[in-house]
Amino acid sequence: MTKTKIILLFITLVLIISCKQEQLIVTSLSSPKKSNTIEFYLSQDGTPRYLVKHKNKIVIDSSSMGFDFKNQPALKSGLEIIDTRSNSVDETWEMQWGEQRKVKNHYNELIIELEEIAAPNRKFNIHFKAYDDGIGFRYEFLPQQGVDSLIVMDENTEFQLTGDHTTWWIPGDWDIYEHLYNTTKISEINALALKDHNNLAQTTIPENAVNTPVTMRTADGIYLSFHEANLTDYAGMTLKVDNDTFKLTSELVGSDRLGYKVKRALSEKTVKTPWRTIQIADKATELIDSKLIVNLNEPNKIGDVSWFEPKKYAGIWWEMHIDKSSWDYGMAMDEDGKWIDNGKAHGRHGATTENTKKYIDFAAKNGIKGVLVEGWNTGWERWIGFEDREGVFDFVTPYPDYDLKALTQYGKEKGVEIIMHHETSGAPRTYEKQLDTAFHMMSQLGIHSVKTGYVGKIIPKGEYHHGQWMVNHYRKVLEAGAKYKVAINAHEPIKATGIRRTYPNAIAREGLRGQEFNAWAADGGNPPEHLPIVAFTRMLAGPIDFTPGVFDISLPTKENNQINTTLAQQLALYVVIYSPIQMACDLPENYENQPAFQFIKDVGVNWEQTIVLNGEIGDYVTIAREERNTGNWFVGSITDENKREITINFDFLKEGETYQAVLYKDSDDTHYKNNPTAIDIEHLEIEKGTTKKINLAEGGGVAISIMLKK
Repeated sequence: MTKTKIILLFITLVLIISCKQEQLIVTSLSSPKKSNTIEFYLSQDGTPRYLVKHKNKIVIDSSSMGFDFKNQPALKSGLEIIDTRSNSVDETWEMQWGEQRKVKNHYNELIIELEEIAAPNRKFNIHFKAYDDGIGFRYEFLPQQGVDSLIVMDENTEFQLTGDHTTWWIPGDWDIYEHLYNTTKISEINALALKDHNNLAQTTIPENAVNTPVTMRTADGIYLSFHEANLTDYAGMTLKVDNDTFKLTSELVGSDRLGYKVKRALSEKTVKTPWRTIQIADKATELIDSKLIVNLNEPNKIGDVSWFEPKKYAGIWWEMHIDKSSWDYGMAMDEDGKWIDNGKAHGRHGATTENTKKYIDFAAKNGIKGVLVEGWNTGWERWIGFEDREGVFDFVTPYPDYDLKALTQYGKEKGVEIIMHHETSGAPRTYEKQLDTAFHMMSQLGIHSVKTGYVGKIIPKGEYHHGQWMVNHYRKVLEAGAKYKVAINAHEPIKATGIRRTYPNAIAREGLRGQEFNAWAADGGNPPEHLPIVAFTRMLAGPIDFTPGVFDISLPTKENNQINTTLAQQLALYVVIYSPIQMACDLPENYENQPAFQFIKDVGVNWEQTIVLNGEIGDYVTIAREERNTGNWFVGSITDENKREITINFDFLKEGETYQAVLYKDSDDTHYKNNPTAIDIEHLEIEKGTTKKINLAEGGGVAISIMLKK
């Protein structure tokens, strides 16, 4: 045998021995139907590693786990398994409001207890859960003698992809999610190219990373969506992208002010991180069906929330975006920092008593149960564009032309509830000082929901919207809301991570590029592909306050701006983009004498069940939802810039019943650019098994109401 052959044989034997040694400590966990399997092992140097298989095909290849700490050695290797614990759970829980009433929570779990071989012999657990629609895992740090806090500088969780997947992504911005989605290969992701964006209030993109949920399709047609669940007292996670190796690595949002990513007390209780989640599907539609994110959160801890009623609402909001009125009144600030009416009001203030009564009357006439009023309180003269915004807003003092108490009573008499608005202008400490006072006033007035806002850079300087400090602020607001029976619709928020299961007063949030960009973005607004992407990305995280329902699509008051949808698509969004609060956002006069407005009046907001009928990311999607307590169904379908024919099979209807359906669909000559409001309304009877072919125009859609025939 030659020397070369001997060397090659030796190398082969070493590799075999190494592989066998690693395989000896492999621990695996499969989902209930064996769809997904997690394999965990320690490498030769004691580094935790895992991989994920979907139907025996590797979708996440061998990936390492580890942490860098302040004042402690990194926790990356030198570990041994000291114990494992496994369990199976099969339960069903009920959403107090949501896309469906009953949610099945069926998973197998494995807790792996690890300890450092050498001093200081730190212990921590990795907790895996395997579902048939995906997997989740989190880290659990046990108390350490003589260590009172855990200070995380970096979390180094890897997700080793198996190829150069097609990816729908927004940059890993530490301040906002209001970016258009990009569709590229992993190798083509360049978040840093988007650092400077003139159309956004603020951006902080420190490296080539993406925000979650980020959704992918592999070459062989498997869909993956990466996110996190139960983000509690921790920094939000972005995913750093290696364009060459196709590896994603967790990158936590930091704090320039404090100099670390996360700090948690460790002396008395176990510190648990959020769940790192991967939704896995054979069809894009199955991603929307998945309830992995809410299932990985704790059960409701605030009790009954029947004081919040899912509803449609109108309000004083869109008119500011189309320059009909303004948020501010025209007050001045005196030397003591108090707002005074110096008699120089500009007369364009939108939130007046008279104007609000008009919206209340409109809502009452059309069965709409809420009216949002923005710009009602003092401070809007300095709400953005100023360095020092602390103490600017007062959350209990109305402008001189707005009678809050009288309007609240006026609404009650007509069955319409005022929805409060609290814009903080990125000054959360000012808001926290007034939380109890503001929410107590709301409670006294019988106001049970508030839209919050955080436009601008966060004060104190060096904090970011998605860092631990702000994550805890958003939670304080939720907890205060629960105390005073106030539901929270947060704008410029931290992303949704399923907390609505634990705190069902977290009713909706923005966290995406919303409808308002259609009115004032210099780049022409949201393109037609935007929402067919959002349905498979951002919407996987939770309810969206997108504010649909614009009928005056050409936006005559806004030069060079037009909404890139048809009227039929604006209607379809009430079904496709889920929220328990849906706004009829246009001006009341734009709904007058419009037959299509009947769909907005009829459509539900709280659902018994949801069925995703068809769809592909960025192209189109069709969703059917059954309204709770009525048996009525509503269907919405939207498409991108391409016209297409879809077939809807009404096999989801109840056997033996006849339904009266009304279809609001694009006309033959409808086009989002030059004829967006052309719409046909068709009435027909349908029953289970009926099929219907429908043409969707470019940027178009169809909305269908299906009611039991009386």
